[in-house]
Parts: sequence; structure tokens; C-alpha cells
Amino acid sequence: MDDLMRMGRAEGKPLVLRVSQLVGLLQEVLEENFWEVWVEGEISNFSAPVSGHYYFVLKDERAALRVVMFRPYNRTLPFVPQDGMRVLCGGRVSVYPQRGELQMVAERMEICGVGNLHQAFCQLRDRLAAEGLFAESRKRPLPALPRVVGVVTSPTGAAIRDILKVLSRRGAGLRVLLAPARVQGDEAADDLVAALGALNRDASADVIIIGRGGGSLEDLWPFNEEKVARAIVASAIPVISAVGHETDVTISDLAADLRAATPSAAAELVTKSRLELEAHLDVLGLELASRVRHVLHRGRERLAALTRALNAPVEKLRWYQQRCANLETLLITRLRQAFAGREAHLAALSGQLEALSPLGTLARGFAVVTRFPKGDPVRSVEQLSEGERLVIRFVDGEARVVTEAVKCHGISDMGKQKN
Repeated sequence: MDDLMRMGRAEGKPLVLRVSQLVGLLQEVLEENFWEVWVEGEISNFSAPVSGHYYFVLKDERAALRVVMFRPYNRTLPFVPQDGMRVLCGGRVSVYPQRGELQMVAERMEICGVGNLHQAFCQLRDRLAAEGLFAESRKRPLPALPRVVGVVTSPTGAAIRDILKVLSRRGAGLRVLLAPARVQGDEAADDLVAALGALNRDASADVIIIGRGGGSLEDLWPFNEEKVARAIVASAIPVISAVGHETDVTISDLAADLRAATPSAAAELVTKSRLELEAHLDVLGLELASRVRHVLHRGRERLAALTRALNAPVEKLRWYQQRCANLETLLITRLRQAFAGREAHLAALSGQLEALSPLGTLARGFAVVTRFPKGDPVRSVEQLSEGERLVIRFVDGEARVVTEAVKCHGISDMGKQKN
């Protein structure tokens, strides 16, 4: 820029620059002199397109400044900026060449005021709740008597000592699988996520306790990270969150299957004391004895009823034998009577048939006359003529004849001849 100014003065002519030259000079000046600044203001016209970058205007009562926050920087924010939010942005000032506009490239952002972390906590809590991550319907019950308890915490903190003390006192033979992790600081959230993943890959734990002792909101902030909450929800093993004291509630507490007020309380939730187990077994033993007595009593009553129902089995058998003999005699008598009645009826029908039989008629001296050879019966003398061939059937045979003369006596007086 100095060289250009000197060239203009040497020639005694005004300095004429192209637009891109001027914008480039301004960008150079700004980036050299304002490469690290902090600006406080209110967010306006906030936009978050699919590219992942944030675009907004930072303003106060008298001026406004365009701000861009690229994706690699906004991914680390513990909150999502919103219109009307008062923030403190750190970064550099530059010029956007395509429009020649002054802008700030933000690399860091904080909510102004004492309640900045609390506001970020509330914002994340509401967003995850809207997704259903805290819904009671997705939370799983704890195993009644776990054999292996996974613990995600600092290996040197008070939390692990409290957990081991309670488990040794209340859970004889219970195995503890420690997944060490930092519980405070910028890298603590990644440690917690990695420890949860390691326990799930190992898959030997029946339940997981994740937590630490109490502290300030800043100290507990790793347990308010979204990545930790999602790792808890994604765990295939039920998770108990035990962070801080009773008054401290974190995002991890809300995402876990169960929240414990302290690490010691979490250890008590996953175990049952010997006295509790013995008392429970005593109750079960008494209930079992009562049910056995009831079943035996009902069995004795049933046996007595069956014994009474039998009432001398031999006599009962003899009664049934006699009953069968009587029924047999009655059956034979009824059959004989039925046969006798049928024989008499058959004899009567035979007599009637015999009386109506043509053979019986012939036996009484009558004969049957038919024409030869057709066999047509001759019922009247009027049907005959002289020289006709006939067959006369008797009871014991037949004779063939030829008529010599035919004489009709009339039919007014049957059986009487007229002279």
C-alpha cells in the first residue's frame, strides 16, 4: 500500500485503484491489526444452513457487524446461538471480497453474564428432551442381583473409593470392572464416552455406574456434554448416573436409566445386603411352608373322601356281579319270549300261505287247464273249440288232450249242471 501511495505522489496524479485492489488492501490492513479481538453484542438474523456454518449479525445500540463462524469452530460450542442472545465472540476481523463487506470470523463464543453455562445447560436439556432421550419409556430396569458392576470415574477420586466401600460391605463376591476416565476438564467428555464404549464392548458388566463427586457447574460440565448423554442412551448395559450431591442434576442424570444422588447411593442401588436377602428368604420360606401344609391338608381330605366312596370294594364288586347275572337271566328270558312269539306268528302266516297256495287247491281234486303250447289259462268252456290241444295240470302231474266236443252249461248256477 505504501508503494502505491508513493507512486501516486511521484507522478503527481491521484491514485486510482481497482476494486479488488482496494478491498485486498483493506483486508490486509484489518487482518494484520485485528487478528485477535473480542466483541460483545446481541445476535440478530441467525442462520445455520446445511453447510454447518453459522451466519449472524452482532449488534449493539449504535452499530452492527456481520459475523461468520465456520463449522470446525461451532461444533465445540456447548449451546446453539439464538436471536436475541447476548454473547462474547473472539476471532479476527476481515473483509468479504465478493461484496466488499466488513465481517468478523468468530472462532470462539461465550454467553455473556454469570448464567452462561446454566443457559447452555437449559438449552441442551430442552433439545434432548424434545428428541425423547429422557423419556421414561426407554429406560430399563436394573438387574436384581448383578455379578459384575462397571464403573466409569476417575481411578484416584473419592467416588471410586466410596463405591468400592459400599460394594464390599453389601455385595459379597461382587466383581468391579473399572473403566478409568477423567471427570473434569476439556478432554473429560471424550474420556467418559470412550470408557462407556469400552465397557459395552467388553459386555461382561451387568450394570454401569458413571459419576464423580460434587463440584461447581464448571467442574461438572463434562457430564452436561451432549456426546456423553448420547453415549449413555446408546449403551446396551443399564446405566446409573451418580454425579455430585443431591442438589446437582446433570444431563447425564436425565439420560441414564436411573439417577443416584451420590456414588455411594448408586452402589447401594445395585446391591442387596445380606440381611435384606436373609429376610427375603425367610419370608419366602414361611410362605412355601404354608402352601405345602395347605396342599397336604387338601390331599388328606381328598383321600378320605375317596376312601369313603369306595366303602368295602369287595362287596361293591359282588353287588355288580350279581347285578350282571340278573341282567343276563332277564335278557335270556326276554329273548326266548321274543323267539316264541315270532315262531307262532310264522306258523300262522305259513298256514295262511298254504291255504292260498294253488298246490293246495289241486290237492283237493281240482285241475288247471291251459292251451298247448302257449300255456294260456282256460277259465271258461266258452274259450274252447273242438280239436283244440290242451294241457290239464293235476297235483301229481299233467295230461295232454284234444277236445272232441264242447258243451256250455251256463254260469247262472255255478256248480250245477243243466239237463
